[in-house]
Amino acid sequence: MNYSIFSGLKTKEVITNLKSNDKLPFSQILRKDDIDPKLQDAVIYRERIFTPHVTLLAFLSQVMDDDQSQQAAVSRVVAEFIARGEEPPSANTAAYSQARSKLSESLLSSLVRDSATQLEAEIPAEWLWNGRKVKLVDGSTVSMPDTPANQAAYPQAKTQNPGIGFPIARVVVLVDYFTGAVADFAIGAYSGKETGEHALFRQLVSSLSVRDVLLGDRYYPSFFLIAMLIRNGIDGVFPIHSARDYDFKTGISLGDKDHVAKWKRPAKPKWMEQDEYDSFPKEISVREVAIEKHRQGFRSQTLVLVTTLLDAVTTTKNMLAELYNYRWFVEISLRNIKTVMHMDILRGKTPGMVRKEIWVHLLAYNLIRKIMVQAAIIYQRRPAELSFKLALQTIKAFQQRGLLKDNSCEIYTKLLKAIAYKKVGNRNGRQEPRAVKRRPKAFPRLQQSRGFYKNAA
Repeated sequence: MNYSIFSGLKTKEVITNLKSNDKLPFSQILRKDDIDPKLQDAVIYRERIFTPHVTLLAFLSQVMDDDQSQQAAVSRVVAEFIARGEEPPSANTAAYSQARSKLSESLLSSLVRDSATQLEAEIPAEWLWNGRKVKLVDGSTVSMPDTPANQAAYPQAKTQNPGIGFPIARVVVLVDYFTGAVADFAIGAYSGKETGEHALFRQLVSSLSVRDVLLGDRYYPSFFLIAMLIRNGIDGVFPIHSARDYDFKTGISLGDKDHVAKWKRPAKPKWMEQDEYDSFPKEISVREVAIEKHRQGFRSQTLVLVTTLLDAVTTTKNMLAELYNYRWFVEISLRNIKTVMHMDILRGKTPGMVRKEIWVHLLAYNLIRKIMVQAAIIYQRRPAELSFKLALQTIKAFQQRGLLKDNSCEIYTKLLKAIAYKKVGNRNGRQEPRAVKRRPKAFPRLQQSRGFYKNAA
């Protein structure tokens, strides 16, 4: 069986180019001929050093490195040209900054979605859940520099005084459980009309396919969202919202604490147009089922799930319990993207650059996930069992010792084995307090903008 997922590229070449100091990351995966046709905006690039291809590769190196400054990215471009025996560009960041601003957001989003789709198409059939693909949805927030443009698009929290807070955006991501890749993402302001996770998720529905199974937290199972999934041939599994009543003595019984119930259409929300409201059915059938969550050393807990998987024969309670355990993976994915790849605090000074920065983070994340999937296939693991951070650490350690320069098949095999050897802990049902032990330094907090204190001095 051919397990190649790199469009004919040898995987060792991908590894060699991933973290090499004398090559830009992913220069063999993201080939110029593949990128240029995707430039949908009418942007004219003169024959300069920072072509769209070089700019994108430099941008990827920037978001992947611990030092995410533009200067570090330009230095890698300079090193690449010197290594090729060509005249290097200036170390000044102005040209790179201008070229980066010209990158099309549609190009970046297309590359992210295409990378996830390509990877999803190559996964072995035995990985699937009951023969079906599983997607995970969740939301989070990111902050960015305090500029007037960012504040206008993504205002800071209303609880903060002007000048002391930072713009904050809400993001919702759609993650493929079996590959770990981000299939799509949406961004909006932290608060205000049409900025909640439901509104942002509606922008992502087109990235789901018929017969996909969607997992989310208890915030998602509203009447309209579930009806929308049913309309599109998608199944969902969610914990029931705490504000919704349920009674297992009603409806069609499927077993102990397991029944099919009828949900009636609620009143029209203010944000919904009348025509759209009328298009929804007056009632839908959903399955409500209680499952037991067991943790060693703790009492078992009962969790009530709501799902569109109505057949208790083909989808038993135990199968649903196992399936819902997958949901924790999206929490790990968001942590990897925000913390390991430093996306929690962005650097873009305009809303457009903020969105581009996020797309490039997601593209780098998906390309690394490709390598992890390759390691998982070869060494008979599942990608969810592999550590994203360990993969980055291993690649970087091999590169720093110069082991990847010889392009040795033996070294390459050992690299993938090192990535795949360790299974991460079973995180199902994990609960951690949202608190930190280490105390902050005893500096006073700014109560006004920093400029006020400078002028006062």
